[in-house]
Formats: sequence, structure tokens, C-alpha cells
Amino acid sequence: MQAKPIAPAHTFNYGGSRVNIYHADKGMGLPSHTHSYDHASFCTAGSCVIRTAKVTATINKDSQPLNLIGKEWHEIEALEDKTVFVNIFAENKY
Repeated sequence: MQAKPIAPAHTFNYGGSRVNIYHADKGMGLPSHTHSYDHASFCTAGSCVIRTAKVTATINKDSQPLNLIGKEWHEIEALEDKTVFVNIFAENKY
């Protein structure tokens, strides 16, 4: 299933990294895409599914951040209303 696309609720730079914070309801998120760099993703409220070519993982506030590998397609989809997830991109990669 493709997530309904959303824009970040908050985005800022911190210590050379880009931080994007998303507020999503069920079915919203980031549809399948690729980019050339890795980034860390984690969920702070609710839950979401992260799909890649190799793995499908459900994450929530108790899950470890996941490293999404550059040049591999991936998507993030909220599984419930009021989900909050975060993507952090390393310096000079955004």
C-alpha cells in the first residue's frame, strides 16, 4: 500500500544535520522513494510501518531508530492517527 504523502510539520538543522518531524494520521506518510544518502528514522508517538526492498518493520516509541540505506527504495506509513515520526539526515546530505 502507498502512503498518502505529507510534508514535515517541523524541519530544522541542528549540529550539521537536517531533522524532519512528521505528524501523520493512519495511512499518511512518505510514499515509496529513493535518494542517494542514508538517514535514520524513528517513531515517537503512535506507530508506523517502514518498508524497504529487503525488510518490513513496524516501529513505535519503544523501537530503536532504523537506518534506511541510500539508493534503496523505502516508504513510511502511519498505522494509527496522531503518529509522529522523525527522519534525520547526516551533514551535507539534504
